[in-house]
Formats: sequence, C-alpha cells, structure tokens
Amino acid sequence: MADQPVVELRGVRKAFDRNEVLRGVSLGLSKGTTLAVMGGSGAGKTVLLRLCAGLIYPDAGEIRLFGQNIERLREEAMLPLRRRTGFVFQGAALFDSLSVFENVAYPLREHTSWSEGEVTDRVHRFLSLVGLPGTDSLLPAELSGGMKKRVGIARALVLEPEVVFFDEPTAGLDPTNARVVGELIAELRSGVCDTAIVVTHDVEFAGMVADQMAILHDGRFAAMGTPAEIHGSAVPAVQAFLAGELRGN
Repeated sequence: MADQPVVELRGVRKAFDRNEVLRGVSLGLSKGTTLAVMGGSGAGKTVLLRLCAGLIYPDAGEIRLFGQNIERLREEAMLPLRRRTGFVFQGAALFDSLSVFENVAYPLREHTSWSEGEVTDRVHRFLSLVGLPGTDSLLPAELSGGMKKRVGIARALVLEPEVVFFDEPTAGLDPTNARVVGELIAELRSGVCDTAIVVTHDVEFAGMVADQMAILHDGRFAAMGTPAEIHGSAVPAVQAFLAGELRGN
C-alpha cells in the first residue's frame, strides 16, 4: 500500500527492571514526514527511537518497519531493513581509531560490494553535503563536537536510507553549531531523505526540522500534531514542557 506508514507502533510498552518507561505508545510515521519527539529528561525518547530502529525489543505491542513486524525479528532478518534506515547517535558514536573517511565508508563496506572508487566517490559526496570536504584523514579526536555530529549524519545517510532516526542531534552543542545542524537536517529533507524521527528536548530546533511534533510524558504521548497544534495545546503536560518546566537532556 502506498500510504502504509514507514514506521508504525501499536501499544508498545518497555520497562527496565521495575521502571516502566513506555506505557502503551502508538504512532504512525508516513513517508515524507519528519516527526520531532520531545519530552523531559528520562521521558523515554531514546528508548522509543531505539525500538523504532529495531535496536532493542519491546515488552509488549507491535512495531512495524516498512510494513514488516520487527518486535521479535532476529538480527540476520533485520539486516535488509537496517540497510534502509540510518541512525544518528547522540554522541555521534564514531569509531575513535578510524579516520573520518573510514567512519563514513563503514556502512558501505558492511552492506555493499562496491569498488574502492565507488566508495570514495560516495563518501566524498556526503562529506561535502554536510560541509566537511577535505577532512578524510582526520581522526574523531581532532574534530569539534559540531563536526563529529556532522560526520555521524554523513555516515547515517551514506546508504541513502528511506528513513533516518536522529537521537538528540544538537545535544552538547553551542547555539551556533546547533543551528548549523538544524539547517543541515532541514535541507536534507528536500534531497537525500524526506522521512525522519528526531528525538530532541530543543523546541526551537524541533520547529526548524519537523512538520509533526509529539510530546512524550509519563510513558505516553501527551499530544501529537503539527507545530501549531502543539504550541496551541491546552494539555497541561504540553504547556509545562513548552514553558521549560519539564525540559532537560
């Protein structure tokens, strides 16, 4: 079906020890939509994102990625689906011992049998796309926080995925670098990848990149809708978050 959600959750629950983080979360992400999932510290935003990407399993409920149930899928069965997704980790999660070039090339070497020339062309294209041409030989330790984030984005996009999951892409960045990353993600929507879930606590950033927003509170979505609908919401938890009372990393 053409209108089938790219990512779909139905009644998803997840607990760690006795701490129930998600208490029956449902959502549907359509192609061409960027959803910003916001909430306070410990609200379960990253847990939700990792569940959507098939990196962890739910305790209950259904998760579908590209129409396929993944909540109990084995790793080998996940590989073809994983190739169609990109994941940008909060701390960039670059390999410290690999150069910028090899970090970005890593997914291509794992998932394709391309020639070295093809790999080089693709890596250089995406490093230029994120504003980092000429950084091939640098190691992660030589990069600023903002540069690491952009290398992480290039690596997540290099396979040209159908959906990208961003975990706090502006965390730890100063306002200038946060805006650069926000503008980059907004630009990518009209080019490389038009479908994404972005986890963030930054309301201004969410407004830059998303056409749908959701507020996660007490294990459930307190509200979901367009930015205008969220900002106009009368739900107390939403108002408290927007006012900064529930904010945090």
